[in-house]
Amino acid sequence: MSAAKFSPRTLWLILADTAFIYGGIVLAMYVRLGFSGTEYQLNHNLGWIKVCFATFVCLLILYFYDLYDFTVMGNRRELMLRMVQALGIAWVLLALVFYFVPPMMIGRGVSVFSVVIVLILLLTWRILIHLLTGHPEIGEKILLVGTGSAARDTADAVWERRDAGYRIVGFVTENGLKPKTKIGESEIIGTADQLDAIVKSEKVDRVVIAVRERRGLFPTETLLKMSLAGDVNIEECTSFFERVTGKVHVDMLRPSWLIFDGRRKDTRLKTALRETVHRSLALIGLIFSLPIAIVTAILIKLESKGDVFYRQERVGKNGKIIKVIKFRSMRTDAEADGKPVWATADDDRTTRVGRVIRKIRVDEIPQFWNIIRGEMSFVGPRPERPHFVEQLAREIPFYEHRHLAAPGLTGWAQIKYPYGASVEDARQKLQYDLYYIKNQSLALDLVIVFETVKTVLFGKGAR
Repeated sequence: MSAAKFSPRTLWLILADTAFIYGGIVLAMYVRLGFSGTEYQLNHNLGWIKVCFATFVCLLILYFYDLYDFTVMGNRRELMLRMVQALGIAWVLLALVFYFVPPMMIGRGVSVFSVVIVLILLLTWRILIHLLTGHPEIGEKILLVGTGSAARDTADAVWERRDAGYRIVGFVTENGLKPKTKIGESEIIGTADQLDAIVKSEKVDRVVIAVRERRGLFPTETLLKMSLAGDVNIEECTSFFERVTGKVHVDMLRPSWLIFDGRRKDTRLKTALRETVHRSLALIGLIFSLPIAIVTAILIKLESKGDVFYRQERVGKNGKIIKVIKFRSMRTDAEADGKPVWATADDDRTTRVGRVIRKIRVDEIPQFWNIIRGEMSFVGPRPERPHFVEQLAREIPFYEHRHLAAPGLTGWAQIKYPYGASVEDARQKLQYDLYYIKNQSLALDLVIVFETVKTVLFGKGAR
């Protein structure tokens, strides 16, 4: 999936896949059943609904295989392998549905023809997208004003995500560096006083401003004229970086940017709706996970002495201390000296049962109760222990701002960044947390929930 929510490019890709899958199945019906048989199936045997159902199953499996992540599409071999696997699993699931629910069957032999036709159509379409996104001349041309760390980090983000559709034509220096100086995969192509001529000669689509000190050589008048003329898009590197990566770069961050480009006021209706959805999801999760929770509790009790549940103080919304409930996954003497210790992915303090339940996230099940009680949300920044919050707030700017939102069972940082147990990991996760807080919405929450399900099923991601 794209860095931030569902981008227009992702939505267009989903719509195109829908058309190819739906059309491929209908075409398979014509090949197998002929015109009259297809007409009967579609118009007199609820065929349209059945084809829609089959299309939905295929799209869902493609999503779980990360085939709406343009980064995956950048590797042709990986793309083809995942596409074959995804469609294979989709058709196995459909075959099971047809076996247990015969009225859902589209027509005899249609599945065999449709899997071949749909596979050919989707592979052809996706390889074409792969060629287009990798072409150096296709995409929005970006000119970076500045050569400092902000400009370099922004350029790195673009080079890392070529799939985003941006192409850097070069840098404009404002600090005396000589043109033709190499910076990463590009170079300085001029100075600030040449900005207007460079934009025209290179046919630049977007100018990204990555200069913190805007006095002296900063081309204010030139940028003002460009902006009013409407010939080129002009954007702060903070906003551009956020859109490309799905996180807020704390070193680029200015309070004024968050103030004027932050969230709109939440209405009472929006807040009530969001809380209702989050608590409903928690209640559903609690009910469906009950059998797993019972088995987990028994296994914990059989392996070691001590309580089944572990209650730990964490910092909640607005700095309020809450007690998060988890299944105990560590020995009872894990912190015998009373000093908090960072938990790591392969922590030697975990029990045998604990290692398993931590890996598959079963230890988090009791937190459904924290959500139902209103102490947490289903989605939000993961709550941290007070001891570490004090430490991180001293070392990382803006860290305490993550407590402006209610903590969550899962979050944007959890699906975007691997397991971390250091100050630098906390810094990286904060950038995703700030992005979430700034762009918080029910739509983004649902995207995170779906991504979390995918993360749990495929055993990747962070906690």
